[in-house]
Amino acid sequence: MAGLSADSAIPTAMTVHRQSRALQVKFSDGCEFRIPFELMRVYSPSAEVQGHGPGQEVLQTGKRQVDMVSLDPVGNYAVQPVFSDGHSTGIFTWDYLYFLGSQQTHLWLQYEARLAAAAVERDAPMRAAAGPSCSSH
Repeated sequence: MAGLSADSAIPTAMTVHRQSRALQVKFSDGCEFRIPFELMRVYSPSAEVQGHGPGQEVLQTGKRQVDMVSLDPVGNYAVQPVFSDGHSTGIFTWDYLYFLGSQQTHLWLQYEARLAAAAVERDAPMRAAAGPSCSSH
């Protein structure tokens, strides 16, 4: 999913629908997807969300109302959205956008299962990252 392979479908059109909070992407193979901003934000390919290895993923919550502030091209292989919560480090390759669009049902179910396992509501505010504890001596 990280790069663009020779047989990958490429976007022929992209439309940011701010009112419905979705990115519409048409691909060269004829497939078309409306990918909710929330899904993009929850599954951002950034290290901030995915971590640096298996098991380091950070469960994202409170993203239902997230908006896309801008969508910038990255070479000829990806786009980089800036979301209204300040997140701007995910680079979405054409392959990854296709994956998100084609696997939406499965990804939503997986997300709901992760929320349930963590006993967290979808709209709960993000938990603060645990930092070093400070104590006075």
